[in-house]
Amino acid sequence: MDYKALGYELLELVGGKENISKLTHCATRLRFEFYDKAQVDVKKIENTPGVISVVDKGGQFQVVIGNEVQTTFRAIKSEMGENTSSSDKKTETEKGSVINRIISVISTTFTPVIPALIGGGMMKAVLSILVLLNLVNTSGSTYEIINFISDAPFYFMPVLLAYGAAIKFNCSPILAMTMACALLHPSWSGFVAAGETMRFFGIPVIMVDYSYSVIPIILGVWILSYVEKFAEKYSPSIVKFFVKPLIIMFVSIPIALLVVGPLGNLLNDLVQAGADFINGKASWLIPMLMGAFQPFLVLTGTAWAMTPIATVQIANAGFETVNGPGMLASNIAQGAAALAVAVKTKNKQLKQLASSSGFTGVMGITEPCLYGVNLKLKRPFIASMIGGGIGGIYAGLSGLVRYSFVSPGLAAIPAFIGENPMNVVHALITIVISFVAGFAASWILGFDDPEEENTEKDQVEDKIVEDKTGEKTEKEPVVYSPLNGTVIPLEEVNDEVFSNGILGKGAAVIPEEGCVYAPFDGKIVSVFDTKHAICLTSEDGVELLIHIGIDTVNLEGKPFHALKQAGDIIKKGERLLEFDIEEIKEAGYDIVTPVLVGNSDKYKEIIPKEHGVVKAEEELMHIMA
Repeated sequence: MDYKALGYELLELVGGKENISKLTHCATRLRFEFYDKAQVDVKKIENTPGVISVVDKGGQFQVVIGNEVQTTFRAIKSEMGENTSSSDKKTETEKGSVINRIISVISTTFTPVIPALIGGGMMKAVLSILVLLNLVNTSGSTYEIINFISDAPFYFMPVLLAYGAAIKFNCSPILAMTMACALLHPSWSGFVAAGETMRFFGIPVIMVDYSYSVIPIILGVWILSYVEKFAEKYSPSIVKFFVKPLIIMFVSIPIALLVVGPLGNLLNDLVQAGADFINGKASWLIPMLMGAFQPFLVLTGTAWAMTPIATVQIANAGFETVNGPGMLASNIAQGAAALAVAVKTKNKQLKQLASSSGFTGVMGITEPCLYGVNLKLKRPFIASMIGGGIGGIYAGLSGLVRYSFVSPGLAAIPAFIGENPMNVVHALITIVISFVAGFAASWILGFDDPEEENTEKDQVEDKIVEDKTGEKTEKEPVVYSPLNGTVIPLEEVNDEVFSNGILGKGAAVIPEEGCVYAPFDGKIVSVFDTKHAICLTSEDGVELLIHIGIDTVNLEGKPFHALKQAGDIIKKGERLLEFDIEEIKEAGYDIVTPVLVGNSDKYKEIIPKEHGVVKAEEELMHIMA
């Protein structure tokens, strides 16, 4: 198969390079964004030799190629040149509904900032603990240093958000961050603090303090993106290097100070006032709703949709009431519902899965128990919503707040330690109420207990035979788990390319640790540039693809760190790759990891371990040759 020629053919079928606004690729597929999707001949693409499948979701048109995707990508990219970066045409995403576009802006803008918010918030929590234990004096320099370090991400929020906004609006990140720096300049802050009246060419300037703000810089960068396009188009090429940044700064920053900034600040205040109003009238409402419906937000990938409001609250008050209290109740109830299943079930495999995933749930990581136990059994899922709602009511009535962005659970109790010493007490009470309510509801509602399965033991015995010397030897290839986590059937992966076995048969693991281990003795075939996927070949010819998360190619390699490279010889149990689970989740991506046998058609049958907790180097799948 000539995959380079395939690239040229696909380029014609998608409407030519002029119709492509963005092109990226992951381990197996090309990912297109178009100006006009009507120009794309989907049926012909699906029937083109070399194309495995076509997937259209999440604002991206995905063409599944397989392991040779990079060859096809390079062929298309070489023909495209740089035509997509400066086009004035709107993409399909930009033509979408207002709500989808706003969610897209929020997601892209806030994703790079979340680690800084988590770090700053946790430092504030640690500082509170140090003060509580009398290890730090509030009047001393140690306190002041830790305090301003922890406060930096929030004070300079506009600078951090400017980067993500520039990526979203396709303009210069440096000039966008320069705009943010101008809004935070000490001279401007001094004028605002002094209450001075200022004019710009006779136009009165509304004096606003932009530190800690969110909306003004997003609107400002949006305006800057249009000014940049104007400057790019009309600046004479011979002096563009000097004139373009001059126009951008001289036009966009004054507009930000005169119009956009004050408007954004007004919206900022309205958001805060709205949250305060709801809390004042019905303090239990938001935590109850978040506690009850957080599992649905996780399932739909919109769990961070209210991040801007929470960020505004933390910036203005040092704590938030929108996300954290309800999420704490939900996570604890989710884990408790699974633990009730573990106590009640007579199925040994389910008992092991429910106990392990339930424990990680109450610690703050709910995906294993959500997908592996509660959602599968249905009634425990309802029980977790009941427990989360009840715990959320207490969290709201008690005035519980969260001081930093972390996944709430027993491991995140320091995030609820702050100036009010009773806040952590209310957090602990919320935990107890949510646990008891979730456990009791799950116990009372019950579930259909699956029958014990012994197939795994039988399969292990079947693959062992005796050679002529009487010693036992493996008859068939075995793939051991490359991850510590929870096994789920491939069919339950929320991506039809994987779930339908288009790229090969196998299993999926919800990881509990950010490390990939060698699943057999063999060789690394390739490590993708974005480090989110790795291809291996075993000594007995098994071709394996390990794909960390769904659509994580969009993270551009940031949470991943490869410890090996293509061509390296590997031994079972060696560490191959590390990744940050929390960073992937905070960016809104599913961490479930498909493990696929690429040459499945070579074997009679692939028999995976379908359910249960699995440790690295334990058998994940048995291959019938």
